[in-house]
Amino acid sequence: MAGILAWFWNERFWLPHNVTWADLKNTEEATFPQAEDLYLAFPLAFCIFMVRLIFERFVAKPCAIALNIQANGPQIAQPNAILEKVFTAITKHPDEKRLEGLSKQLDWDVRSIQRWFRQRCNQEKPSTLRKFCESMWRFSFSLYVFTYGVRFLKKTPWLWNTRHCWYNYPYQPLTTDLHYYYILELSFYWSLMFSQFTDIKRKDFGIMFLHHLVAIFLISFSYVNNMARVGTLVLCLHDSADALLEAAKMANYAKFQKICDLLFVMFAMVFITTRLGIFPLWVLNTTLFESWEIVGPYPSWWVFNLLLLLIQGLNCFWSYLIVKIACKAISKGKVSKDDRSDIESSSDEEDSEPPGKNPHTSTTTNGTSGTNGYLLPGSCSVDD
Repeated sequence: MAGILAWFWNERFWLPHNVTWADLKNTEEATFPQAEDLYLAFPLAFCIFMVRLIFERFVAKPCAIALNIQANGPQIAQPNAILEKVFTAITKHPDEKRLEGLSKQLDWDVRSIQRWFRQRCNQEKPSTLRKFCESMWRFSFSLYVFTYGVRFLKKTPWLWNTRHCWYNYPYQPLTTDLHYYYILELSFYWSLMFSQFTDIKRKDFGIMFLHHLVAIFLISFSYVNNMARVGTLVLCLHDSADALLEAAKMANYAKFQKICDLLFVMFAMVFITTRLGIFPLWVLNTTLFESWEIVGPYPSWWVFNLLLLLIQGLNCFWSYLIVKIACKAISKGKVSKDDRSDIESSSDEEDSEPPGKNPHTSTTTNGTSGTNGYLLPGSCSVDD
C-alpha cells in the first residue's frame, strides 16, 4: 500500500519541476490546500442532501401549492394482466402487427390499446409538483453559490487579470473564502452524484453522470495541485446559467408561458455566451497559454487541460440541444420542451374514456394517437 501511495502521489506528476509536497505543507505564515481537506466534502454532501429534503418539503411544496400546481400524477392505466405482461416482458412499444394481435385477443380496438400503453408509460413519470420542488431546490442553491462566487471573485486580482492565477504558482496561500467555495461546490456535486439515481430521470442521464464525474475529478484534482484560482473561474462561469434554466422550468410547471419563454431566451444567451465564448477565450486561454508561458507544462498540467477540454465538449453538446430547442420554439411560438432536462408528457391531455369493444371501430390509425398529434402508434411520449 505504501508503494501504491508513493506512486500515486509522485511529485513529478502532480507538481512543477523542483517543487515537493514538503514545500506545500501548512505553516504559521501560510495555509495551502491539503488532500485530506477533500474528506470534508462527504459529510457536507450528506448535509446538503438533508437540507434539500427539508427545503422541498417545507418551502418548495407550499410554494407549488400556492401556484395551484397539483400533486396528481398521470392517469393510471386500467389493470390488464395480458397487456401488463407484454409491457414488462416484451416491449413498451408494440408494433402494428402486435397491436392487431392484442386487439383480437382482448376484443379491444387498436386505439384503446395504444392509449393503454401510453398511460402505462406515463404513470411511472413524476408529478408536476415533484418536478417543481426539484427545480426550486436547484434554482435556490445555484443562485446562492453563484452569488457567493461573484462576491468572492470580484475582490480577487485573478478575476481582472488571469495571469495572477499563475504568478508565484504553486506557492499561493489558501484563503478561507476560497476553501469554503471549493468544498461547497465539491460537496454539491457529490450530492448530485448520489441523488441523481432517485431524482427525475432525464434523457441525458448518461451525459450528466459523466459531467458530474468529470466535475468532481476536476475540482479535486485542481485543489490538490493548488490550481484553485483558475478553478474558481471555471466554477463561477459554469454556475452562471443554471439558475435561469431552473427558473424557466419552474415557470413552465406553473404555466406562466410568457415568463418561461423570456427566461429560456435569457438562459440560452447566457449559456452560449459563457460556455462557447468566455470559457474558451478567457479560461482555456489562461490554462493553455498563459500558464505555459509563466509556469510551463508538467504531467498534471496536461491532465487538467484535457479535463477542461472534455468539459468544453459537453458544453458544445448542450449548446446544440439549446439551439435545437430554440428552433422548435420559434416554429411553435413557445418554449414547451427542454431536450436537455425534462420533456413534458402529454398524458394530461389524453382521452380518459375506458377501453371499449371494437365491432365498429377501425384498427388503423393515421400515424398519431392521443391529442398531441405526433406520437407514433403505441409509443410512449418522452419524459426524461
